[in-house]
Amino acid sequence: MVLTGSVFVQALMVWTLVSGSDPEDGSLPLTPLRVLTILGVGTAQVTLVCVWRLVTMVQLGTVFSHAAFRYVDVIIGAILAAALVWFAVTALNAPGQRDDPGVTLIMGGIGLAILGVALIVLVLRTLLAQAVARDVEASQMQAELDGVI
Repeated sequence: MVLTGSVFVQALMVWTLVSGSDPEDGSLPLTPLRVLTILGVGTAQVTLVCVWRLVTMVQLGTVFSHAAFRYVDVIIGAILAAALVWFAVTALNAPGQRDDPGVTLIMGGIGLAILGVALIVLVLRTLLAQAVARDVEASQMQAELDGVI
């Protein structure tokens, strides 16, 4: 439902950009913000699809394989892209916050927190790599044991 809703909202935002039905009054640079929002929603959609695929692999019992790395790597890339989009939004918003620069600092801190999530997923990827290596090693030892028996 989240994926369907985000695609619907994204399509409406693209339609607003293409049709020009929502003119800007000049107080905010809405067109760049809309483009960045569309890109940000796209990163969330990519992450949702990859997590969905990984959950399917868990259900099938195939998550401890090399195929899972592709999805985890895409998730890390999507999180990094989301952080870049957030930093772009922060830079776009910064000139309007000259009287209160704390907002820009908080937004920058949120961008760093997003990068922290990417770091956590990278650590989890390393743990997955160790689990896959142990699974391969256990399979080899089982094959050797079967040969001995």
